[in-house]
Amino acid sequence: QVHLVESGGGVVQPGGSLRLSCTASGLTLENYYIGWFRQAPGQEREGVSCISRADDRIYYENPVKGRFTVSRDNDKNTVYLQMDSLKPEDTAVYYCATDCGIVSMGRRTIITESSTASWGQGTQVTVSS
Repeated sequence: QVHLVESGGGVVQPGGSLRLSCTASGLTLENYYIGWFRQAPGQEREGVSCISRADDRIYYENPVKGRFTVSRDNDKNTVYLQMDSLKPEDTAVYYCATDCGIVSMGRRTIITESSTASWGQGTQVTVSS
């Protein structure tokens, strides 16, 4: 049985940092594209980042580009999302998923969900002074 768990969320002041973790049981994350998504109150879920299986392609949505960094530790079967220079508009529940798609529209990269992906339960990130 596939089980994903996000952790590392919390309350942080603007300009601060958090590192989210996505760990898994029942599957090996290095064999999957891994997407990070987020959902703010009253808003639709949106893409944050997408990392390919071989880590040779990493994509970020424009609002987080230059501030967020995704990486893997295959020995720990974990994918991380390092979030720096956090802003109040980053406040959301953050989810990881075992697939993600990419749509390029000019200068914008849109990270899309997959209907076959497995999801974690999410971790709350609150950026507030």
